[in-house]
Amino acid sequence: MNILFCSAGRRAQLLKNFRRSMGNEGKIVATDLSPYAPALYFADRHYLVPRIDDPTYVDVILNICKEEEIDAITTVIDPEIEILSENRSRFEALGITVLAPYDSSARLCFDKFALYEHLTSCGIPTVLTFGDMDTFLEAYREKKIDFPVFVKPRNGSGSVGARRVGGMSELAAAMEADPTLIIQEYMQGQDLDADVYIDTVSKRVVSAFTKRKLSTTIGGANKTVSFKDPKLFDLISEALTHFQFNGPIDIDFFEKDGAYYLSEINPRFGGAYLHAYGAGVDFVKLIENNVKGIANEPSIGNYEEKVVMMMYDDVVIIKE
Repeated sequence: MNILFCSAGRRAQLLKNFRRSMGNEGKIVATDLSPYAPALYFADRHYLVPRIDDPTYVDVILNICKEEEIDAITTVIDPEIEILSENRSRFEALGITVLAPYDSSARLCFDKFALYEHLTSCGIPTVLTFGDMDTFLEAYREKKIDFPVFVKPRNGSGSVGARRVGGMSELAAAMEADPTLIIQEYMQGQDLDADVYIDTVSKRVVSAFTKRKLSTTIGGANKTVSFKDPKLFDLISEALTHFQFNGPIDIDFFEKDGAYYLSEINPRFGGAYLHAYGAGVDFVKLIENNVKGIANEPSIGNYEEKVVMMMYDDVVIIKE
């Protein structure tokens, strides 16, 4: 398998894990717009490319795919997911498996308020969310929600701009400064995460790894501990029947008063997938099978509980 990681950025350990699973077979190719993206230097080949909003970007990526005989392509940044999804037919014409959701699901996941509306319409428990100040005020007057609340950009990524808001004047100022913010119930329960793989051949959920977040920084969890609950696995399988995903996804949940609430879906490798891999949940092998046209058999919850992940920083030193 030859796989291309677009916008590889800092995801060096993810590429190292792929190399470990792939052994000496296949090729890992990475792209980024900056020569100072450390993950580039853990690939077999790397390319510097234009920004993802450059009109030539997709053509550049397609040419790399042809040059490197790529079998599968993915990205690790949210804004690029829709680009891969919208150009799926161009990649598939080259025989490339696109590890990204189909168009409608890609758009839903990038628009957090649209995702809330979709989950609600499907009967999937989710976090109470408002798309503007007027609807929030109506719910506030009817005592359906109270402070504190949580605000975040409707199309944000990496937790940028997401924060707790303690009162009405602070909320009004935040919404005036950035009307694209959405307002959510402040969930004080346990923060959870799931790494899930949707088979690209059978379109079924074939793997799920769940973990409790012990510590988070901007961009995601940095300390987590694995756990299992059949009730959460059932919710994952049910929720994902209402989407069209393809490959790895990362799902955020809250647990409150014994119930689970789906918060966000990031249809890519999550930053804390490293925990799943370290606990023996190897999406690389699943991708390799799919590239060969082989459907994977479901193996949900096939890992040990109470396995802890603790992230730390590392460095790349190279000659400029």
